[in-house]
Amino acid sequence: MNEVDVAVIGAGPAGVTLGNLLGQAGLRVAIFEREADIYPLPRAIHFDGEVMRVFETAGLRAEVEAISRPGLKGMHFVNAAGETLMIRGGTAERGPHGCASNHYFHQPELEAVLRRGLQRFASVQLRTRQEVTEVQPLPAGGALLQVADLDGNTVQAWRARWVVGCDGARSLVRRLLGSPMLDLGLHQPWLVFDVRLKQPVGSLPAYTVQHCDPARPMTYCNVTGDRRRWEIMLMPGDDPAEMVKPERISQLVSRWLRPEQATIERAVIYTFHSVIAQGWRRGPLLLAGDAAHQTPPFLGQGMCAGIRDVANLAWKLAAIHTGRADEGLLDSYESERAPHVHAFIDLAVKLGAIIQTTDPQAARERDARFTAGAPEIFEFPAPRLGPGVWQGDVAPVAQVFPQPMLDDGRLLDAAVGPRFALIATPALLAAVGESTRAWWRWQQVVAVPATDAALQAWLQQHGAAAVLLRPDRYIAGLASDAAALQALTFSLPWLKPPPTAPG
Repeated sequence: MNEVDVAVIGAGPAGVTLGNLLGQAGLRVAIFEREADIYPLPRAIHFDGEVMRVFETAGLRAEVEAISRPGLKGMHFVNAAGETLMIRGGTAERGPHGCASNHYFHQPELEAVLRRGLQRFASVQLRTRQEVTEVQPLPAGGALLQVADLDGNTVQAWRARWVVGCDGARSLVRRLLGSPMLDLGLHQPWLVFDVRLKQPVGSLPAYTVQHCDPARPMTYCNVTGDRRRWEIMLMPGDDPAEMVKPERISQLVSRWLRPEQATIERAVIYTFHSVIAQGWRRGPLLLAGDAAHQTPPFLGQGMCAGIRDVANLAWKLAAIHTGRADEGLLDSYESERAPHVHAFIDLAVKLGAIIQTTDPQAARERDARFTAGAPEIFEFPAPRLGPGVWQGDVAPVAQVFPQPMLDDGRLLDAAVGPRFALIATPALLAAVGESTRAWWRWQQVVAVPATDAALQAWLQQHGAAAVLLRPDRYIAGLASDAAALQALTFSLPWLKPPPTAPG
């Protein structure tokens, strides 16, 4: 029988990123994908700085930067009169994660980069034209999968310690878990279409615009190169079959674009949803990405949420695999991630309410709440994780740690690698006892003396002498002295202490 540590169902961005992170940790992984090739048309187009940092952790930052562009002009919310109501902030070229805060890309190109990344790891298999038809948890642990070869008309049995369903909104694994979906209230059909420009078009801005026009809400995105996207809300009386026709599309965007200036690459009707599964894990079965949650696109966080899922999950699977954590560590996956993604979906829904206002009087009242000529700047959210592997009552604990440039010219993550990291004053590092040091060695904690200016400034800002970072760069806790650091070290749940020496 074929055996792996992790079977991943679905080779989209989340599933293949998980394969890269687990391959880096040395786990045996099989990724099953029913399609033969990467879907060739545009889908996701935006990710943020934290997600680029995950790609960096996976060793693929340079390759991803080569096929993406930084979004440096924000997202502008504009009313029917052309007045800017709001601008999304956080658009620095070097933001808190050591990279641009926002990036635009063509999904087939990103997926190709991620799939090439898998080739670095002999322990990772990408098996295309392979459809998982059945998953059965085993009494002794792990799960048995039946996998159909769609070209050879054969079926193979696979055994995996864990099965991760990155298999989309119609997830097989979610059905097996019986996880109900919590409805967060937004279900709205939109026309989404992508074009390739044949020539430069000066009327198209270089940034994303949310047209908050009650007569026809729509979104415009400058993607990469000659690629542009519009998302247009369907109104009462619209015929979906007519809306996707080229002549109707040309009418809808005629104020910006003439038919001869572009080629339509794709036009589909999507219903934007806001839902979260309740129950992301049962035994060896887990959910990630769209299988676990769906968000409207008004914040550009659909794919991002799935990448955050697998970054959270990968280090935990690796810790259990190496014996450094109990299996119960996986109980912290949903408890941490669900509130976090909920915060992003809530904000996307609120932005959607601004954009999707169709009552003219309500739109006038909305516009009046914003000061003309002084658009509101709203910052990208940085929610805390839900309960899990961290200790501390307030932020910045359970938030992602920034990635500064160190005095030697390296970014922090390059210095510490995909492991726990302890950043502390040299005096505190010298003051801890041997039992604490033994725990650090066992958990492969990288100790970083806070001699760099950026690290010293961060500790001073937060009144701390030490900060413990998890492998996914979230803050596990702060300490002000040796006793507090020892207490933090031994209080993190599910992480095992060093084995006792024989005798």
